[in-house]
Amino acid sequence: MYSEEIRRRRTFAIVSHPDAGKTTLTEKLLLFGGAIHVAGAVKSNKIRRTATSDWMDIEKQRGISVATSVMAFDYEGHKINILDTPGHQDFAEDTFRTLTAVDSVIIVIDAAKGVEAQTRRLMEVCRMRKTPVIVFVNKMDREAKDPFDLLDELEAELQIHVRPLSWPIDMGIRFKGVYNIYETRLDLYTPSKQYVTESVPVELNSGELDTRIGETDAAKLRKDLELIEGVYPPFNEEAYLRGDLAPVFFGSALNNFGVKELLECFLRIAPSPRPVQAVERIVEPEEEAFSGFVFKIHANMDPNHRSCIAFVKVCSGRFERNAPYLHVRLGRTFRFSSPTAFMAQKKEIVDEAYAGDIVGLPDNGNFKIGDTLTGGEQLHFRGLPSFSPEMFKYIENIDPMKSKQLAKGTEQLMDEGVAQLFVNRFNGRKLIGTVGQLQFEVIQYRLLHEYGASCRWDAANYYKACWIEGEGAPLEDFCRRKAQYLASDRDGRLVYLADSAYVLTMAQHDFPKLRFHFTSEF
Repeated sequence: MYSEEIRRRRTFAIVSHPDAGKTTLTEKLLLFGGAIHVAGAVKSNKIRRTATSDWMDIEKQRGISVATSVMAFDYEGHKINILDTPGHQDFAEDTFRTLTAVDSVIIVIDAAKGVEAQTRRLMEVCRMRKTPVIVFVNKMDREAKDPFDLLDELEAELQIHVRPLSWPIDMGIRFKGVYNIYETRLDLYTPSKQYVTESVPVELNSGELDTRIGETDAAKLRKDLELIEGVYPPFNEEAYLRGDLAPVFFGSALNNFGVKELLECFLRIAPSPRPVQAVERIVEPEEEAFSGFVFKIHANMDPNHRSCIAFVKVCSGRFERNAPYLHVRLGRTFRFSSPTAFMAQKKEIVDEAYAGDIVGLPDNGNFKIGDTLTGGEQLHFRGLPSFSPEMFKYIENIDPMKSKQLAKGTEQLMDEGVAQLFVNRFNGRKLIGTVGQLQFEVIQYRLLHEYGASCRWDAANYYKACWIEGEGAPLEDFCRRKAQYLASDRDGRLVYLADSAYVLTMAQHDFPKLRFHFTSEF
């Protein structure tokens, strides 16, 4: 019934190490899709035209993405949902959770730097979930590594077979374009940061190729392509969909090189929404009954209204405005009068959404990350853990008159899942745990600018937080001996704050009957 709508959807995340050009690539895809008409440089320039997907004040100031943003647009009969994720490792948790809501991934690699640490970690998540991956090697308009060396590095570092589907003609200032192996044609571009330029189709064996790019480059291109055909097996769509093979494209997102080839090939080979594993059963996207889960919560998308938005990935069926849906964890039925679709911060109310779409629902504190909504069935979607934080600071209120604002702001920002709040059971102090230092700066900045609450941080020297599970005498003994190192999370669960790796290992050794969990999902 809904199969045609579902088949035309493509929901994917763009991931990379910071500064590889991920947000710029997102911009250019939106530009091709007609969703925006002029791309803004991501680094703030004199015109102050900033990237569409980086809309928070702190993102504009720093020139980095600190939150996943969702953008949807139509292109050649397809409905495309792009999730632009933070590249910075301090926001990895947001990115990991986003990867649970997409059907495929585009990994952006800096041609000069190759595979970097954060890219490897993201690839591990893709491998774990068997998510199909396309690699875009960016910044070919700068001096870069040899393309063949890059392919070897991709295979070794990402542990995946690769197959180039486009090939660069030189690099840096000599960069002349890409040969599209998938379409067997040459695409020459004029560098243009703002407007899309036309490509020129040229036959590989024609004399026109020599005229266009020069005899030397033409000879090298023919030789390179011969080598590719000899070394790499032909592109196999099944292997790509299984997550075993990554097609590779070369280009320069900033100058619109190679982006169109990437988009057109992506639309052809990338999967439409796929079945999702719930605890109870596998949920097929074509099912008539609606189901979906919350993978992200964003506070203050509109600072004037202090509104929270829960991002819901539709897993099956059709979501309809004002229809009654069961909130499985609360056991209550909700109707949503103003569900929204996104273009980064710009929102528009939607009447319906299908499997694969991302819908924003106004949240008055009813949602947590991982919550399931259904047409009535008891379903639970798993795989959205909170990781054990590795950095801790006590949060202290500077202005006693603003304690309500601080409490509300802290609660809403914690709902986003960017950091975790613990209350020390020994002294009652509030403790924030994150996976990176930058998170503390972002929280402090947003509390001040979005809630008018100023706070300061006090050092807390803990090594790791872990959730403790157990009962009876062993648990009582543990609580007595570790009293000053115990805290509660927001759900009231017992958390042990170990002050060193050695102490944690000894605790696990001394209390073998207790279970120590390093993610909140157990």
